[in-house]
Amino acid sequence: MTIKKVVLLCLLAFCFSFNLSAQELEPVKWETSVEKISDTEYNLVFKAAIEKGWYMYSQEEPEGLGPYPTYFEYRNQDGNYKLIGETLEPNVKPKFDKVFEIDVKKFDGVAQFSQRISLLNKELSIVEVNVTHQVCDDAKCIMQDFTFNFSLDGTAIKEKVIEIDDKSKQLSEELNLNVTGWDKYEKQSVEGKSYFGIFLLGFLGGLIALLTPCVFPMIPLTVSFFTKSSGDSKKGLFNSVLYGLFIFLIYVLLSIPFHVMDSLDSGILNTISTNVTLNIIFFIIFVVFSFSFFGYFELTLPQSWSAAMDNKANKIGGIMGIFFMALTLAIVSFSCTGPILGGLLGSTMASDASAMQLSMGMGGFGLALALPFTLFAMFPKWLNSLPKSGGWLNTVKVVLGFIELALALKFLSNADLVEHWGILKREIFIGLWIIIAIGLALYIFGKIRFPHDSPLQKLSKYRVTTGILLVAFIIYLIPGLTNTKHANLKLLSGFPPPMFYSLYDKSSDCPLDLNCYKDLDEGITAAKAENKPILLDFTGWACVNCRKMEEQVWSTSQVYEMLQDNYVIISLYVDDKKELPEAEQFQYLRTNGTIKNIETIGDKWGTLQTINFQNNSQPFYVLLDENMQLLNTTNAYEPNADAYFNWLKVGLENFKNKPKFKF
Repeated sequence: MTIKKVVLLCLLAFCFSFNLSAQELEPVKWETSVEKISDTEYNLVFKAAIEKGWYMYSQEEPEGLGPYPTYFEYRNQDGNYKLIGETLEPNVKPKFDKVFEIDVKKFDGVAQFSQRISLLNKELSIVEVNVTHQVCDDAKCIMQDFTFNFSLDGTAIKEKVIEIDDKSKQLSEELNLNVTGWDKYEKQSVEGKSYFGIFLLGFLGGLIALLTPCVFPMIPLTVSFFTKSSGDSKKGLFNSVLYGLFIFLIYVLLSIPFHVMDSLDSGILNTISTNVTLNIIFFIIFVVFSFSFFGYFELTLPQSWSAAMDNKANKIGGIMGIFFMALTLAIVSFSCTGPILGGLLGSTMASDASAMQLSMGMGGFGLALALPFTLFAMFPKWLNSLPKSGGWLNTVKVVLGFIELALALKFLSNADLVEHWGILKREIFIGLWIIIAIGLALYIFGKIRFPHDSPLQKLSKYRVTTGILLVAFIIYLIPGLTNTKHANLKLLSGFPPPMFYSLYDKSSDCPLDLNCYKDLDEGITAAKAENKPILLDFTGWACVNCRKMEEQVWSTSQVYEMLQDNYVIISLYVDDKKELPEAEQFQYLRTNGTIKNIETIGDKWGTLQTINFQNNSQPFYVLLDENMQLLNTTNAYEPNADAYFNWLKVGLENFKNKPKFKF
């Protein structure tokens, strides 16, 4: 920070007043206590109260890209006391973390830690401990740092007047950018998600299941049974509607056990979905399902089950008889619906969904299966428009087999990412999808056949259209094998492994090879020289949502060109652990009276963000001119590229139209 800049900021400071619309986050509150075991041994207890929706992490260092572990630094230790064993923490199983996309040990609600110590100096009365930890919700992460003093003799610790030296005061003042213009802007809100998308996904799965050999032929047979056997058209209509309702209810009821598990542990579905063993089992099951669809063998539930249900339906009759008929359909159609339901179940759990979301998906699936039986009973003439059963139904099954095979790789990828085996890097995953897509295209064009396929006489327009779409999909996948900007396959975001999990060496200094500065002074100097506004990018090396913004939003042509041509990007990494030169290290006095030691680059930039914007989460974006005049509202995680572009555009227009200060 140059003296000239400090003078400039001081001149600007008196000209403006502002209100901070953002809020400094402190999602973890700590309480400490001391348990005396003997005259020389004590137990130091740390109790963390974690706000709902936030997680803090274990002391264990994760492999690869993951959260920073909780770290306890026991000060004034030399010659005074020694540690007995390790710092104990809650015993929890690893859970999938949305931010880092790996299995990690994390705590929510309340977490208690303890450390046993043995005194070497009996005159010691105070033990000083510093705790540093990262805390995240599903969208952002922050770092927190606390220093605690434990009184061993039970006397109250006198609150001492905290004094910092002149160097620390000067460097602290230099972190205050005197940002102006807060009164003009307000922070935007983010809307939540609904269940509707999951319901539609289930409904789509049900429609696909209708086109399989196990279900499709049952439609005219069942409808004819209800409309003719009763002799009364109204009664037949009522029975068919009831039959459809029971189909819907049966599939919804399949999700009830997950509600019971969800009530015991709200993260049970997430735990199941990220368990390495279960992911391997799902992978094997999906491969088996795919070969079953190919026709090499048939997967069915025990025939005695369907026979028993059919027998009960015949004996009981009435409403209960119709229920058992619906249950019989669910059982006998399992060989076709099972793999699709498995995909629905797996994809729902893989997205860290709740039991209610699973019920919505199953309800959509059941509704799609039930609708034809009701609609065709209401309008029997529609049956004449149905295509006849034939070889095309087997084609649908084989196509589903290829899809099952592609989905199976997702489960293997989950296990690979969690364990960091490195066997299914991003390019290998995409390469296998290309091979599967080529195999499906060859099947569609009749170049390969499976056991139950009849000879293909000619290519229908549906096969030709599907084949062309597959070729287009293969062409779309090919750039994913390269180490270029085209490797970012946005339409498949979330399916292949993340871009950093790659066979290529990812060592670019700046996102997407854009020009950026990692030093504030250098960036401001460049902005003045180029007469451009500043995008202040508070980011982190381990910030997954920061990478998502860069790979999915910054990479769009309009945003990329806007950043490249019109902005000076200053990327400040708040988790950079590189130590500052000793002359630049200092103590920062927080507003609550505690001291934070600014020893690393990350400490400096994180504190700068907190001081100026009352916010300590990443990603966090600020548009400024060279005089620290705010040009637009601050922004955070914004996955909508158009909205982000418009935000940049407004900032640029405000930069061009504002009056310039002359010095």
